[in-house]
Amino acid sequence: MHEVSVVTSLVDAVIRELDRYNVTKVNSITVKIGDLTNLGEEQMSFAYEIVTRGTILEGSEFIVEHEPIELECKQCGFKGPAKVISDPDYDSHSIPILACPECGGAVKVTSGQSCVVKCMDIEEAE
Repeated sequence: MHEVSVVTSLVDAVIRELDRYNVTKVNSITVKIGDLTNLGEEQMSFAYEIVTRGTILEGSEFIVEHEPIELECKQCGFKGPAKVISDPDYDSHSIPILACPECGGAVKVTSGQSCVVKCMDIEEAE
């Protein structure tokens, strides 16, 4: 369950950033998670609840925004959403094979790999 280590790193980074300000409460944090990260939203939310105990983030809402997979074809120039081609073992190893939906050619992934804090809803002391 790599979600725990990812959430721990996110929480540590957020707390370091919040230490720079006079924050009294965190209402929510929003993270953008790419569909290629293979991170489970439920597992991340559960880990967030555990990892934030005893911190300024405790009780805050953990909001996940999904980032779809976008591609750029090296052969025909297509730019857009992915077409996932999988082999018969896809369910057992979770490694997608990506190809251009137009020509079937090799592609460059331009979106879908993010794991970032997008924004925070905080309250500061006056």
